[in-house]
Amino acid sequence: MDGTVLVADDDRTIRTVLTQALTRAGCKVHATSSLMTLMRWVEEGKGDLVISDVMMPDGNGLETLPKITEKRPGLPVIIISAQNTIMTAIQATEKDAYDYLPKPFDLPDLMKRAARALDVKRRSKPARAMDEGPSPAMLSAREELPLVGRTAAMQALYRLVARVMNTDLPVLITGESGTGKSLIARAIHDFSDRRTLPFVVASGADLDGMDGPSAVLSRARGGSILFDEVSDLTEDAQAKIVRMLDAFGDAAPRVMATSQRNLMEKMEAGRFRQDLFYRLGGVTLSVPALRERVDDIPLLAAHFLARVERDGMALRRVSAEAMELIRAYSWPGNVRQLENTIKRLTVTSQSEEITKTEVEIVLGNQPAVEPLMGVGDGDKLSASVFKHLRRYFDLHGGVLPPPGLHTRILREVEAPLIEIALDATGGNQAKCADLLGINRNTLRKKITELDIRVTRRRKLM
Repeated sequence: MDGTVLVADDDRTIRTVLTQALTRAGCKVHATSSLMTLMRWVEEGKGDLVISDVMMPDGNGLETLPKITEKRPGLPVIIISAQNTIMTAIQATEKDAYDYLPKPFDLPDLMKRAARALDVKRRSKPARAMDEGPSPAMLSAREELPLVGRTAAMQALYRLVARVMNTDLPVLITGESGTGKSLIARAIHDFSDRRTLPFVVASGADLDGMDGPSAVLSRARGGSILFDEVSDLTEDAQAKIVRMLDAFGDAAPRVMATSQRNLMEKMEAGRFRQDLFYRLGGVTLSVPALRERVDDIPLLAAHFLARVERDGMALRRVSAEAMELIRAYSWPGNVRQLENTIKRLTVTSQSEEITKTEVEIVLGNQPAVEPLMGVGDGDKLSASVFKHLRRYFDLHGGVLPPPGLHTRILREVEAPLIEIALDATGGNQAKCADLLGINRNTLRKKITELDIRVTRRRKLM
């Protein structure tokens, strides 16, 4: 790496870590805790790259972005933020940030992005005429969306949403029930260039009759049409959509669709039209299940607790033991089920702190099934792994995942395998090593490397 990097963050530790890492990589670094100082450096012509936090003591890093672009067109800016919502990613993209990373960030990943920013000459985008951005009321409404998450899967999804937002490509949003597919579609519309035009959700009933498709088009008026759960539509409704899409003129609406079923499998089985599949799949956004992003559960729980408090209900907090139980649950109903559970706990809790016992009572009456979208009873483990990895690559939106993928994936599979084997053998490492077919010393090394907790107990079979 070669160049001068301007770092703006009010956290001294982050400034120190970035300064040391960038300096070791061969860069010159100027670090500050003030946006005013950052702007002075920019105006003086210093810096080939800016890395800036959003919330600073003397201002907002996102609001400073247009000023940086005005003073130094083409100067790349990487935004880092602890505000782990889709709003931050969208606003960073709208304000022409080079890239966006959530806190806590992965330092090697940030260094790779910084290297790309320094190596690639950035093209300045012309400002959109008469585009004042979302209204304050719209921003307030969208902040209510439970599209919250700092996990890698959600952040990759946020960045992909921000990139496709102002394209005309059709968008297919897949994921289990309750993951927030329709909220993603609504966010794409509400922060796009079509935000002042209608957003129409079209069901099979809306397409009934000779005038159904034309009525849907008339309502959309060049805005956006969402075909919700398109996999459930009849063959007749699918045919009508194909004819509708083929008849689009110049003022065509943006087309989006959601599906909790695997459309490719349905198409291959002859239960979904091939021509419609390819017309809808311009960009596929896969929304991860809640059990696949466990680290986001405390964030979502806090979001829902704050919301019910604003609605006039009693203030509540979740005890550490209760949160551990909530994190361990499989959440087959995903974010929607979590929201309803938090609301119920807020009402039924006897004190300000929600206890583990209260969570056990509520979750004890709910299913703990883990639905696997698009996985049939006869599917092998390799087929499930293939689908999971395919979704992992898709979530990166055409950009390769960080290097070291082979080691990371093996670690993801190896850790639960050893944990389950240890549980099955009551924590007896000799038996576990024999069961796995590996040397006992190798098992001990892996237990240490993977930070696996071993509990010896008598195993009752």
